[in-house]
Amino acid sequence: HGGGTCTLNLTTHPDSIEVAVHDPSPHTPCMQTPDLTGGTGGFGWPMVNHLARTTAVTHQAAGGKTVTAFLPR
Repeated sequence: HGGGTCTLNLTTHPDSIEVAVHDPSPHTPCMQTPDLTGGTGGFGWPMVNHLARTTAVTHQAAGGKTVTAFLPR
């Protein structure tokens, strides 16, 4: 998550579920080594990429971004 308020949109397709999260952060998610001591996280983006068929990050002209993942049904 990018911190702050976010919006979640779910859309069903015949063979997948589209999950789109919009947040105000301009920072693109990145893979990092998970912090097992609870300090900096690092678990979310690898988990999303493992579960999803595809992912995409779209930066919005007004600021922020949308992270979209297509999960198999």
